[in-house]
Amino acid sequence: MTARTSEREYRIGEVAELVGLTTRTIRYYEERGLLGEADRSKGSHRLYTDADIGRLTELVRLRDLLGLTLEELNDLAETGQARAALRDQWAESTSDGERAAIVEAAIPLVERQIELVDARRKRLDEFAVELAGKLETLHERRRELGAQPATMAEPRRRSSAG
Repeated sequence: MTARTSEREYRIGEVAELVGLTTRTIRYYEERGLLGEADRSKGSHRLYTDADIGRLTELVRLRDLLGLTLEELNDLAETGQARAALRDQWAESTSDGERAAIVEAAIPLVERQIELVDARRKRLDEFAVELAGKLETLHERRRELGAQPATMAEPRRRSSAG
């Protein structure tokens, strides 16, 4: 822990174990700017905070759930960071005017996140339609051949000598 914060800090190996990533992946995400600025002096190890772990966990969830590219993941993460900053402003604000401005600023950020999700959903839907077409073609070929649905492996017949 440092003097500036009482938040626990973690080394990269601990973070990797907690989040389920390799240290190499974490460093790569860091290089790509997905974790923000590193908090370290020259030659020292980076220490990660609970906020970094939360961010990595969310990135992994989005990557796995949506199958996003790193560019899309970065875009989505940036909008998430901007929304988090607006939430902090909201908590500090008591003015309805300020809060209205915060809401207005948050709307396009959420709309951008929805665009990314919808684009991924569209690609998945297109793939599902393509697979359904292939399946229908296979069913047609089976009907043309007069074949009956079969199991993948024919059952072995036991010999009566057994």
